[in-house]
Amino acid sequence: MYEFGPYALDVHERRLWNAGHVVALRPKAHDVLVALVRRAGTLVTKRELLDLVWRDVSVEEGILAVYVSSLRKSLGDCGETGAYIETVPRAGYRFSGAVRLRTVPAEPLSMRWPIGVLPARPEVSELIGRGRACLMTASRSDIPRAVEAFRSAIALDPDYAAAHAGLAVAHCAEAELRLAAPQVAYPSARAAALRALAMEASNADAQVALGTVLFLSDWNWNGARRSLERALELNADHTEGWLLYGRLLEALGYLAEGLAAKQRALERDPSSATVHLQIALSYWNQRRYDDMIAWATRSLDLDPQHLLAREYLASAYWKKGDLDRHMAESLTHARAAGAPLDLLEDLRRTYDTRGRAGIVEFALRANANGPPMQLALLHGEAGNLDEAFAHLDAAIASRDPALVHVAVAPQWDCLRGDARFHERLEDVGLDAAADRCQRYLQQHGHGP
Repeated sequence: MYEFGPYALDVHERRLWNAGHVVALRPKAHDVLVALVRRAGTLVTKRELLDLVWRDVSVEEGILAVYVSSLRKSLGDCGETGAYIETVPRAGYRFSGAVRLRTVPAEPLSMRWPIGVLPARPEVSELIGRGRACLMTASRSDIPRAVEAFRSAIALDPDYAAAHAGLAVAHCAEAELRLAAPQVAYPSARAAALRALAMEASNADAQVALGTVLFLSDWNWNGARRSLERALELNADHTEGWLLYGRLLEALGYLAEGLAAKQRALERDPSSATVHLQIALSYWNQRRYDDMIAWATRSLDLDPQHLLAREYLASAYWKKGDLDRHMAESLTHARAAGAPLDLLEDLRRTYDTRGRAGIVEFALRANANGPPMQLALLHGEAGNLDEAFAHLDAAIASRDPALVHVAVAPQWDCLRGDARFHERLEDVGLDAAADRCQRYLQQHGHGP
């Protein structure tokens, strides 16, 4: 914990405090501040900052001025020779404020710590903080870095429960973002979560890890709920715990309660693009598309490169019937994801000539070998219901984590009127969730 003026910078929890209040910082702004504070009083060159904060990404040097300006505003620091961050012309930056390092007091040698409870070495804590920060971006490029960070922490301290818990959640994220097959990622996640619990059953991170596995892999709705509620009893400030608990409640048809849980996460991490996006998805499940667009846009304001936010924004415009905006967002998303130029031009021509039906047909051709869940949705949109249900059955058989919200999410409304859909919900134990969702939508004037 680095302290300067009225501020406290918690590297492990990735939070900046000012007199007991969290100061909202974008993730990269936090990383720039940490790099400067650690070398307070010393010139940090622009090249060094770029290597520290954007190690695996090629960015222009000018981005530093943007983030330093943002930090100065957050710190109430005016001008290039402010109280905290000094600009060294043509060279770099220096943190000029007086910094105090608060450390954990040494315990008497006679004190015995249970395994997994012993405070982590600083380098282990930093690795865990880095892993959590990568997880919270929900980015395909950051999840492998999260896995690497947690594995490095375990290599340094194999008896620290939080490191194993973080690795479990990271493996689950690999499956959700299709970076690894579920049958590969989830057994590794389960083993890591159980190892964390064996070390420290009363560890909130370990309970969140188990809840994540039970929710996304096992579809053990009640077991996941018990684990997450236990985690939040142990640590009521667990941002990831509140976020996942909100997702679970929504999957079970408790739409208002799910949104409320995610808002608890927002109170604890107001600068997280992913938390904002999860709130957007709450409004998506409530069919409040204008609210979803507003929150997805806020997510993009915090992180312009957040591909999931762009994807969900396009989906909201699709549901509203605003196909021009849908196409604009889809093309922006595809460019950012590295789609070939000829494919983008083909998509634009198809939309211009054939409209909505053309987009669906194009997507079916482009994703002919895609995941069964995606093919089920596309065939449903095209009206090919038999094909849609065949692919849905394949997705259920593989326990695709994207199906956890099948009872409530509006993308499945294309199949919802078919009796076969209710049969599938009964098979996975979510028929009651669909009924709760339907009652909520009727009561609040929303619906397919």
